Amino acid sequence: MALVNRTTQLRLRRLIRRRQRQVEAAAQTAEKQFDYNLIGRFDRLLRVRRFVLGWLGLAALVVICTITQTLSLSAYYQTTRPAPGGIYDEGIVGTYTNANPIFATGPADQAVSRLVFAGLLKYNGQNQLVPDLAASYTADTTGHHYVFKLRPGLTWQDGKPLTANDVVFTYHLVQNPDVGSPFAQSWQNIAITAPDLLTVHFDLPNGFAAFPYSLVGGILPEHLLKNVPPAQLRGNSFNSTNPIGAGPFAWQAIQTSPGTDPSKSLSLVALKPFDNYAGGKPKLSGFVLHVFGSSDNMVSAFQHRDIIAMAGLNSVPDVIAKDRDAVTTSFSSTAATMTFFKTSTGVLSDVKVRQALVQGTNTTAILDQLDYATRPVREPLLVGQLGYDPKYQQAGYNPAAANTLLDDAGWPRGADGRRSKDGQLLTFNLYAQDTPENTRTTRLLARDWSALGVKAVPVLQSTTDFQSTLAFHTYDALLYGISIGPDPDVFPYWDSSQADIRSNSQLNFSEYKNSTADASLEAGRTRLDPSLRVIKYQPFLQAWQTDAPALGLYQPRILYITHGTVYGMTEHTLNTDADRYSSVANWQIRTVKATDN
Repeated sequence: MALVNRTTQLRLRRLIRRRQRQVEAAAQTAEKQFDYNLIGRFDRLLRVRRFVLGWLGLAALVVICTITQTLSLSAYYQTTRPAPGGIYDEGIVGTYTNANPIFATGPADQAVSRLVFAGLLKYNGQNQLVPDLAASYTADTTGHHYVFKLRPGLTWQDGKPLTANDVVFTYHLVQNPDVGSPFAQSWQNIAITAPDLLTVHFDLPNGFAAFPYSLVGGILPEHLLKNVPPAQLRGNSFNSTNPIGAGPFAWQAIQTSPGTDPSKSLSLVALKPFDNYAGGKPKLSGFVLHVFGSSDNMVSAFQHRDIIAMAGLNSVPDVIAKDRDAVTTSFSSTAATMTFFKTSTGVLSDVKVRQALVQGTNTTAILDQLDYATRPVREPLLVGQLGYDPKYQQAGYNPAAANTLLDDAGWPRGADGRRSKDGQLLTFNLYAQDTPENTRTTRLLARDWSALGVKAVPVLQSTTDFQSTLAFHTYDALLYGISIGPDPDVFPYWDSSQADIRSNSQLNFSEYKNSTADASLEAGRTRLDPSLRVIKYQPFLQAWQTDAPALGLYQPRILYITHGTVYGMTEHTLNTDADRYSSVANWQIRTVKATDN
């Protein structure tokens, strides 16, 4: 046993030594191969390094060229397209107090009202009336009876059904004197009924061709307001902090920071898209209206990109004009900027003085100083409007004739060139809102009239003070823009009844009274036949031309400034600033790269 063990031990030793020799031989062989195949070739690799680097550079160049070519060619099969989404931040100057459409009058209130509420009709991109909540409407041949059919399936933003009863409820509120709506006078003696949930009848005491244009105002929800006493409606929280309508955007929240200085106040009104809007769900993810106390603060916010749009400015600020990303949109308007002469009192009650001021004004120079192209205003109707007739234009620029009129009226020049009568100088105050455009215009007017020996003193006022001047007619002459609209019904601005202190509107700023003009205005607005309306308006136009109650100047633009393009918003004619929202459901601010199919 011991012998076997000895033998086995010797065998194992010989086997181990043999394995060791084999491992050593393999290691030596591997070392030789490593030296030969790698270390030994370093010299040759260094000698061909230029060749290797050249190939590597060529490969890199091919990759770069391929990527560059792909990017360049992508323009041929990819385009930048607008896409839904994004929060729209718009700035406006003013004060937000009331979104209720039967009360909203200021620019901020009208903006929120137009976004939250919807009317029976609205304007399209051609400034034509088209259905909104209504599906269609008809009128009888006399213009006394209108029938509106609502779209089926309409809902309020709280999910409740919207019916014809809501329409009747809204306009009954407007008519109620306890409510105190500024639009009440236009709705007196009109019967509104709903024979069924989708039909509304309007029965007017007289024919009224322009009636459909009064139906763009928002409709109110009866189920939320029917229990509110009419006299308490204006102060109800529904109007300012919880309005619910049927417009493109629904109320979300409001944040205010009034401060002690009104010019530094800021209100943020946040809105969200209303999925069931009659015109289709808005493409924007949200709309935030920033209401500033001053235009300077709004411009500063635009510069810092806190907002992407500005409304309400009359001209482009210099700091914004230098911004290459700023896009200026000039909407033409159906408004008329005029100088209204107060015909009831003072030196401007003399018709010859008014005629002289008209003929002594170089209106062409006033248009030339504007920084935008527009149409002149030469009579109470706009160029191209139904009833407009060039033969009734106001007298043209003729200083010699103007001087003769003043001489004949008994206003001779003194040694200093100034005119006077019975010791009274021919002078008056010209009021206007304090804007760069109005500053330039009043300066030119004063210059032209000074050449006639007439002293006009420009009085430029803040927005608040100017609104007070308008309301109480505390002026001699007034530089102001009035909204005429697409229809030629200018009754509110020139009929004698609208100069009465008892009138709710008192929009007859010239306090013009002429019985012939009154009869003509009444006849023109009560006929539906366009050709007949043209004939009926002629006596008014002739009287206006002769009496010169105002000096027509130009159609002002409505300026809108944005950072970049707002897709879905195009330049077209507007009637009011808030009409820019007629296409707001289609506005888009985001873009994506898309492949053409």
